[in-house]
Amino acid sequence: MSQQASPRGTFQKVADAVRAQIESDCGMVELPSAADLMRDHGVSRGVALRAFGVLQREGLAEQVPGGRWRAVRSGQRVDRRSLAERILGVIGDDGLEVGATFPSTSTLGERFGVSRPTVTKALEKLEAAGWLSEGGQGKLRTVRALPNREGRS
Repeated sequence: MSQQASPRGTFQKVADAVRAQIESDCGMVELPSAADLMRDHGVSRGVALRAFGVLQREGLAEQVPGGRWRAVRSGQRVDRRSLAERILGVIGDDGLEVGATFPSTSTLGERFGVSRPTVTKALEKLEAAGWLSEGGQGKLRTVRALPNREGRS
């Protein structure tokens, strides 16, 4: 985009360009960053974010942790539960019982592709709800209660 182009509708043009990339490359998972769009199209961060918003409303993109965006493909199964809910699912997935040692923050971060501080926040929610015992530096978390499997899909 040239600097003299009208700003009206610029975000739509950027969204059209990203949409064309998604459609032409079936293997594309991660979308260009806002910084990439700013550089490639000569637009502001706000315009780049509005373009992502258009793609999100169309069901073609979704935001992932870290401020990045990924393409959403039809038929692709995406887990939309909160991180705390997904971590709570570890109890059933790993067959943990009451009193069992819960995986470390680092292990959970790698498993879910998020940072340790993000995992810590989710674990604090589970501790407050009574699912896990309190952890801390050098202190192992344990399972305090099992989720009711009947209410889960």
